[in-house]
Amino acid sequence: MGKPKRDADSVIRTSRPVAKAKRDKRAAGALVPGRAKAGLFGISEVLGGEKVLHKRIENRLDLIEVASKGLTKLAFLNLAKFLQFSTKQLADVLPITDRTIQRYGEKAHFSPVVSDHILQIAEVSAKGTEVFKDKGKFILWMSHPCVSFANKTPKSLLKSKFGVDMILDELGRIEHGVFS
Repeated sequence: MGKPKRDADSVIRTSRPVAKAKRDKRAAGALVPGRAKAGLFGISEVLGGEKVLHKRIENRLDLIEVASKGLTKLAFLNLAKFLQFSTKQLADVLPITDRTIQRYGEKAHFSPVVSDHILQIAEVSAKGTEVFKDKGKFILWMSHPCVSFANKTPKSLLKSKFGVDMILDELGRIEHGVFS
């Protein structure tokens, strides 16, 4: 005979407090084994680190907090430098004009909407560098048309959340050896 079926309630009731603590951390996005720690650290580093963000990024809730306070122009410039984009190229994929960005001082803060989009692009950058294990290879990949994106470049999809999600999904497939 097979094992008796367990419903979700019985699994929760029989869980040890340590397992519950691990679930709570994962629910908050904190340090999921392997990926999250490197990913969150990578996002922070792409934008200039704790010094520029004025906060240590330990979980995804920290990213929400940073976005709501607004990223500085310095974080934007670090991302542009990392991606080897001009400020105009990066502004073209953000909901803000290049001219508006030029008027900002280095320590001026972007709106939460713009900051959130910058963080999404930084996540793509961190994940891509992690997957390709080389920033140069990732930058090259971003500029080449991809069949799974209807022969569009990954870089051209950065304008929307849906495009960012598509890029992250494709990077996940590449990471696991599933090519489309």
